[in-house]
Amino acid sequence: MSKNDKKNQEHKGNEIFESADALHEEGTKFYEKNKWVLMGAVALIMLAVAGTFGWQTFSTSREAKAQEEIFHAIFYFENGKFNEALNGDGNHAGFLDVIKDYGSTKVGNMAHYYAGISYLKEGDYEKAIENLKQFSSSELILQGRAYAVTGDAYLELGNYKEAASYYEKAANYKPNESFTPAYLVKAALAYETAGETAKAEQAYKTIINKYKKSSEYNDARKQLARLQASAGK
Repeated sequence: MSKNDKKNQEHKGNEIFESADALHEEGTKFYEKNKWVLMGAVALIMLAVAGTFGWQTFSTSREAKAQEEIFHAIFYFENGKFNEALNGDGNHAGFLDVIKDYGSTKVGNMAHYYAGISYLKEGDYEKAIENLKQFSSSELILQGRAYAVTGDAYLELGNYKEAASYYEKAANYKPNESFTPAYLVKAALAYETAGETAKAEQAYKTIINKYKKSSEYNDARKQLARLQASAGK
């Protein structure tokens, strides 16, 4: 290796060390200048992580407590004691207490469902609708049932168009052979009562065309024929 090559290599090596030293020095200066900001950012991250963990733990404990509270209300509900189910018995909470204290939990959401049906059974249709509309679920049976019961409440109030629309919602929520045809029959009857025979016919046609294996199929054919005969078709 020539003397010039050796000097160049040593020079490049020195540049690397000098660059590293310079970066270290700049980094130290930057830290000293901004250390409180950096420490604050780290603290915020730690608080966020701790807050998330704390909220998850808090939410879990609230769900467990809500489940304990709703137990007796469900017992009364299943035994047809809807007033006690709604309002409690003086010693145990009712659905309304659970909604008030744990409304943001999953159990509180279910309490709206039970309360809605309880109010329907008690003949308070407005409150039944109010609670059922605050319930939501991705579960097939429960959400479809909630829409249908809301339709029942509107039907009792004589609002047949709104009743039919909720029966349609029930029918269109994750359509299936087991529940959809029955909801469509309810929709058809409500539409007919409201004087909207074309929509009633369409509901029966949907059963006939899409749910041939359902128990409602034969009756749907008869009802469609009746409506069409009445209309002179």
